[in-house]
This record gives sequence, structure tokens and C-alpha cells, in this order.
Amino acid sequence: MGAIERNGYRFVPEYSVIQQNGAIHVYNRDHFIEEIQFQFSGKVPELDQIEDLVDHYCNQRNI
Repeated sequence: MGAIERNGYRFVPEYSVIQQNGAIHVYNRDHFIEEIQFQFSGKVPELDQIEDLVDHYCNQRNI
């Protein structure tokens, strides 16, 4: 699962199958901004879930 880029921001997901949680690291250019934490079920998080979290983040911040 690769990074998602939107208007100069980069969203890098990572996750733990054992703990069933993950995080999306948010960068503006090369500067770390914050971490969006999430939980999932199954073997890996669904791409739609990741994209929804990124869309929500961008909409809240007018990115």
C-alpha cells in the first residue's frame, strides 16, 4: 500500500496485522504534520477505508 498525494501533502499508511490498528502519517512536502490513527479488521486495511480517512482529513482542512 503506497502513499497518497494531495496538493503537496503526502499520506503514508502503515499498519499492524497482529494489533489490527494502523496510522497514516501526514507530510507537507517533507515536513511531518501529524498521525491519523485507525483500526481495521481482516488481513489488511481496505484501501477504501484509507482513502476515506484521507478525504475526510483533506475536507476538514480545505486541502
